[in-house]
Amino acid sequence: MTSEQALVTRRAGRSLKVTMPAAGRLALPAADVLGLAIAGALSGPGVLVWTGYAAAVLLLLACAGQHRLRICLRVSDQADRIGAATVLPLLGLLAVVPSGVAVSLVVWSAGLVFCCRVMACAALRAAHRRDWLTEPALIVGAGTFGAYVADLLRAHPELGVRPRGFLDDGPPRRDLSLPTLGSPADLADVANRMGIRRIIVCFSTEYRDEDLVAVVRASAPLRADVCVVPRLYELGMAVPRGRLDEIWGIPLIPLRQSRRSVAGRAGKRAFDVVAGSLLLAVLSPLLLGLAAVVRLRSGQSPLFRQARVTGEGRVVPIIKLRTLTAHADHDTRWTSAAEHCDRFGRVLRASHLDELPQLVNVIRGQMSLVGPRPERPYFAERFSREISRYDGRTRMPAGMTGWAQVNGLNGDTSIFERARFDNYYVEYWSIWLDLVTLARTVTAVATVPFVRRTPPGGTP
Repeated sequence: MTSEQALVTRRAGRSLKVTMPAAGRLALPAADVLGLAIAGALSGPGVLVWTGYAAAVLLLLACAGQHRLRICLRVSDQADRIGAATVLPLLGLLAVVPSGVAVSLVVWSAGLVFCCRVMACAALRAAHRRDWLTEPALIVGAGTFGAYVADLLRAHPELGVRPRGFLDDGPPRRDLSLPTLGSPADLADVANRMGIRRIIVCFSTEYRDEDLVAVVRASAPLRADVCVVPRLYELGMAVPRGRLDEIWGIPLIPLRQSRRSVAGRAGKRAFDVVAGSLLLAVLSPLLLGLAAVVRLRSGQSPLFRQARVTGEGRVVPIIKLRTLTAHADHDTRWTSAAEHCDRFGRVLRASHLDELPQLVNVIRGQMSLVGPRPERPYFAERFSREISRYDGRTRMPAGMTGWAQVNGLNGDTSIFERARFDNYYVEYWSIWLDLVTLARTVTAVATVPFVRRTPPGGTP
């Protein structure tokens, strides 16, 4: 080979090393499609039936997180989820094809998807050993344990993760084979600049855990998988093995990505539009009746608009039924005086029926059915200064009801606890959690006015 040919080969190799790590993440979905295609050919259910079945299996595997490329490529950890994804669509198959064909398709699919994944993972490990399809990583924490994790990754190239450096404050506890690239606060900048695809959070020598939470949350927009090493990693955790990852015997807990994914945001918005429209149609007679009573009793417009913070950097006028006959400085006063709210208004506020007009805000996309409480700008700015991680709750749109409210944190209750529950909701959001919150809200609305005395005042 001439020097010119060698130069071309080296350039091609460097180009492939840059562009092919993303292709490695397609290995598992491609293996699943191949296994399902072979199963369909062997069992012969028909093209349309196979297409529907394959789409259902792939969707179930994706929802279960089985298309995320793990560091540890041990397929046996995923066997139960593969089996569940191939068996669950069986009921739909039985409605359109003979039972023998349906069972044959399911059995072949389970076995072949598993086998194709085994072969794909073996091919990935072989590619990793040759320094192909590898992904650059950052390790947060340059202490003894962080250095140990970096050494393990370098000693086991088959894992496909190449550590590029550490992020930490203060001097390292030992000599490091990789550079310290900055503070954990620089995570987003360093990751973007270096094209990082993996972030492994270990124990920092100087950086406080509570500050690290804010840093990791800020990294959510990054196109990188974030995994956390649990403090007591040598103890068995009640986390499904299919959800865990691993670096040579050290467990990793991957952070959830559903709330930041395009599909997650689109699913929540679709749920808001459909459910909000149905609720508005069903509750329109009640809303019109309540508005008429407010008009007759107060002589004022039954609707009241107030600016609220409904998302990160977003302030919109939300709509409520008027419950106060008079109120000075309603944008900067936390509670309302008893003489400014008559008995009917107190019932509306205690039952939260005064918030029904916000269904219009939901349909317009200004709010969500479920989310953190929309706060007035004056108090949102004040709480952001005084309460740690209060700003984190604005990562999702504000809601008519929320996880904090259904747990009793409304009215004059702890803002710190509200923020903690709201951040919990943001981290663990799912359509199921929204449904549970809505069900608990309906129960609360149906019982509160009758099981306890309505308070004389409250927040606007």
